[in-house]
Amino acid sequence: MIVEKIDTFGGHRDCVYSLERGPSPDQFFSAGGDGQVVRWNLNRPDLGDLVASIPASVYALAFQPDAGLLWIGQNYEGLHIVDPIQKREINSVKLTTAAIFDIKLYKDDAFVALADGVLAILDVNQLVVRKHIKASSQSARCITINPVEREFAVGYSDNMVRIFDLETYTLKRTLTAHTNSVFTVSYSPDFRYLLTAGRDAHMKVWDVENNYVLQQDVVAHMFAINHLAFSSDGRLFATASMDKSVKIWDAETYRLVKVVDKARHAGHGTSVNKILWTGQPELLLSASDDRTISVWKLIN
Repeated sequence: MIVEKIDTFGGHRDCVYSLERGPSPDQFFSAGGDGQVVRWNLNRPDLGDLVASIPASVYALAFQPDAGLLWIGQNYEGLHIVDPIQKREINSVKLTTAAIFDIKLYKDDAFVALADGVLAILDVNQLVVRKHIKASSQSARCITINPVEREFAVGYSDNMVRIFDLETYTLKRTLTAHTNSVFTVSYSPDFRYLLTAGRDAHMKVWDVENNYVLQQDVVAHMFAINHLAFSSDGRLFATASMDKSVKIWDAETYRLVKVVDKARHAGHGTSVNKILWTGQPELLLSASDDRTISVWKLIN
């Protein structure tokens, strides 16, 4: 595989923490420590469009495609729901005084992971809280949803991953997953496996259909793994790390395919916080503490 850096998106005045897909395959959103939420076009890296300016760091974004709305998690305040075209706030929820680390939307539910250990589940349409789940005294960091098994998984700073029922929200299983905070969780595209990673730099693969038995434990990076995500065609996945690198993996064998870093590819010079596969499976975005977003083209 050959990896080419084809663009750099700059303009944020602080670390970039979040990337999210936009309303079309060539658009995406970014946000970070400067509180600015920006819409970008892959074809015009010089033209970032400021959608919202939030007076606190933003770690979490979620796009609601059917309504065309962007959910923004404002640290220590709550949720803002914004129309990115009109650039106006449609609604807001004073949900918490804790940091918001992740937002996932599924059907009529919004799942929100909070730094005080609470998982808040809201009705997307009414914007009322359906459920508060306090399963840990430490932060809820990341969420992934499995509609096939009717489950969702949440990674926590107490090193655990907890599996909940998607309909009743009851706790079904607790995995003693890592030796430090769990920063990222993702079900495989066929929902047969759960991948988890975090501060201990290990990537673990759990067999969902076999009671979440641990299938693989890979020392994937030198330092914390901040995020992992599968390509749109399901053939690859990527991991982003505090060690300043992005790694590309084979999704079937979990074999390392490529290391993307500063020395070899003019990659990021600081921690890589988030990755996003575009609608084109050969294009990958990475966001960093260096305030930039890089666009990588993968050529087999």
